[in-house]
Amino acid sequence: MSDPLLVVVRSVHNSGVGISPSTVVAGLPLITRIVRAAKASGYSDVLVVDMEAGIGRLVEGAGAVVLTASRGVAQPGRRRIVLMPANVVPQPRWLRALRDEPIESERLYVDGAAVVLVETARPDAVIAAAVGSESVPALIGALSRVFDKGPVPLTWDGRFPVASAEDVATAETWLLRSLIKENEGFMSRHFERRISLAITRRLVSTPITPDVMTLASLAVGLAGAPFFLSSSPALQLTGGLIFLAHSILDGCDGELARVKFLQSRRGAILDFWGDNVVHVAVFVCIAIGWALHAGTAAATLGSATLMFERTAQDRPESVDSPATARLTAALASRDFIYLLILCSAFGKANWFLVATAIGAPTFFLLALWNERRRGRVR
Repeated sequence: MSDPLLVVVRSVHNSGVGISPSTVVAGLPLITRIVRAAKASGYSDVLVVDMEAGIGRLVEGAGAVVLTASRGVAQPGRRRIVLMPANVVPQPRWLRALRDEPIESERLYVDGAAVVLVETARPDAVIAAAVGSESVPALIGALSRVFDKGPVPLTWDGRFPVASAEDVATAETWLLRSLIKENEGFMSRHFERRISLAITRRLVSTPITPDVMTLASLAVGLAGAPFFLSSSPALQLTGGLIFLAHSILDGCDGELARVKFLQSRRGAILDFWGDNVVHVAVFVCIAIGWALHAGTAAATLGSATLMFERTAQDRPESVDSPATARLTAALASRDFIYLLILCSAFGKANWFLVATAIGAPTFFLLALWNERRRGRVR
């Protein structure tokens, strides 16, 4: 397959509707969001038509090249080209689908948001039409005189055309909901994410980084652990609720990273191990004896080591996976927090420790079995 190329062209709508490439959606200008999403989706080159003053500043450092009437960019050889209006908010998974979509060469494919897909040995002609057309309909008309139109196999789900200023809030909600991971537990998906996404929505326009949120979540979690040293139901319940707050804040760092394209291996490691440090601290504080809590903490750390890659990459188990693999994935969710809160409400946090003393080593053995079956552990 040829190298994919994304060309951002003038919006379908005129500037009178209040939408421009500099319109901010979830903390990023539209044009910056498109370029970063394309780079995160494996597009080797991103070109942006010079459509308003300051466009270069908006894509500076994101890896895009600004096209002007006097400055073309030669693209020799066969290329797969996606031409996207500047008012379309994309998700990376949708851009990857366009990159991999099976299509016929030298045919023009257009979807309902005026996104154009073509694979051609004449990429320079396509780029020239993009620069010379004053609107998307004019661009499609120019390309239709060069290429025959194909059917519409394009993936519709995964892009949001912003037609007016009122659409911005809707687009932000749509983007944030797309951040929910496939391997979420039931309570995490339906309760915690509602709160964390509301917090993230207010953080995206601030200078707060994902790493700062990870450290804040870590501090909250560690602050709650000492409450479990007491036998008082009120103090244990307070610790459980603080632990829940840690879990909610722990979701915000990943949400910020994904919505603003700030993911990094370092951040994933900091998030994952910070979360597990809090878990071990809580288990140790609940412990009623060294032998019991030492075994639980060791199993927790061992399980975390085995599960890091799968959790960081959000790889859900398929329905065809062995039952042990699906059980391990289900047990890896954060819904165990609600069992801890329930025990704490009756001043019986130590009951939770008994459960984890049995459950953590069992989970570790299940995770070890699955990873050995896949050949990842010897």
